[in-house]
Amino acid sequence: MASPSPTIKLHQVNALVKGAKSQGARALTDAHRLAQKGQPLTGIHRKYAPFSDDERDQLPEESTRVQINAARVVDDAADALTRLFDLQITQDASNAVANADVIVDGQVLVPAAPVTFLLFLEKQLTDWRTFVDSLPMLDPAEDWSWDSERGCYRSAPARTHKMRKTMHNHVLAEATDRHPAQVQPYAVDEPVGTWTTTKLSGALPAERVKQLRRRVDVLIEAVKVAREQANSAAAVQRDAGRAVFGYLLAG
Repeated sequence: MASPSPTIKLHQVNALVKGAKSQGARALTDAHRLAQKGQPLTGIHRKYAPFSDDERDQLPEESTRVQINAARVVDDAADALTRLFDLQITQDASNAVANADVIVDGQVLVPAAPVTFLLFLEKQLTDWRTFVDSLPMLDPAEDWSWDSERGCYRSAPARTHKMRKTMHNHVLAEATDRHPAQVQPYAVDEPVGTWTTTKLSGALPAERVKQLRRRVDVLIEAVKVAREQANSAAAVQRDAGRAVFGYLLAG
């Protein structure tokens, strides 16, 4: 198998490995299937020879061709896997040395981060972004301030009256010597006290959540830039397939 080009970049190797894995798996599956087919692996050639030249029956030769050659099946599968092995070891060797700085606002946040860590970090930051989006925010209808004693936010106090129903009598007709007074009772809501209510919340101000979103977005972008830079490095070419199958197919 020909080795990868001397100028190939790591991101090119990454793209090739994905296809080579599919091809290698398909080649091995096909080889396994073909090797189990008994009839196509066999052939026959028969030639009739009469004992006497006077023999009337002159029969034609019979021949059935071998359709599948097991040695060729093995070689084809080995070729596909050799290419995969070479690309995979090149990718792994390159990943071991490929790195780039994660830079945010001109400052190196993570120096010489390996490309495998950058891939991991990008995934984790994406999950963190989802988490930030789910954070609870303070009700914007309230005026909130930090309560250091309680360790949470508190709203401005709101006062409301406590009401109590008080019964009164409405005199419809005054009492006379002959008739008692006609009275209609009715209830009146009267304030008897004051409630002072302060709401408490462990949620975050909307501006803080917005800041957290902005920061994770900036960092995700920086990690992507670093990953592209690391993947643009020249690949460290390694070969493994020839040695592996040289041993497996020896003799």
